[in-house]
Amino acid sequence: MDRNVLISIQGRQLLSESDGLDQIELITPGHFSREGGDYMITYRESELTGMEGTTTTLRVEGPRVVLSRMGDVCSHMIFEQGQRHLSYYETGEVPMTVGVSASRVSASLTDDGGKIEVDYELEIDQAFTGLNRITVNVSSLKS
Repeated sequence: MDRNVLISIQGRQLLSESDGLDQIELITPGHFSREGGDYMITYRESELTGMEGTTTTLRVEGPRVVLSRMGDVCSHMIFEQGQRHLSYYETGEVPMTVGVSASRVSASLTDDGGKIEVDYELEIDQAFTGLNRITVNVSSLKS
């Protein structure tokens, strides 16, 4: 299974009660495939996300989701419910250590598409930066 799809990504970040909610939505063509039992979603970032020139891949590995970015932004983040993972995040300026603690990871994908939802806390260089939710929907391209 290997095909082109339409990907809808919704990101939400709550920095603090006083700062309010920051939201972004991106709808983009992408690629959907399966390697063994793992599903992979790949798409190119846009100017809207601030990561133009970067390719993002989400890989669903059983109960966890791995997000990898290559290009102008390089990172590798693991979302696993109840676990904290550290990774390296490089934007071309100052590299950072990023901590990701997922409180919920849900992936309901089939060969026809589906949905991924992840709720997580993010910390940069050991400083809390907010509560986050990412929702990714994968659907067939309309002819």
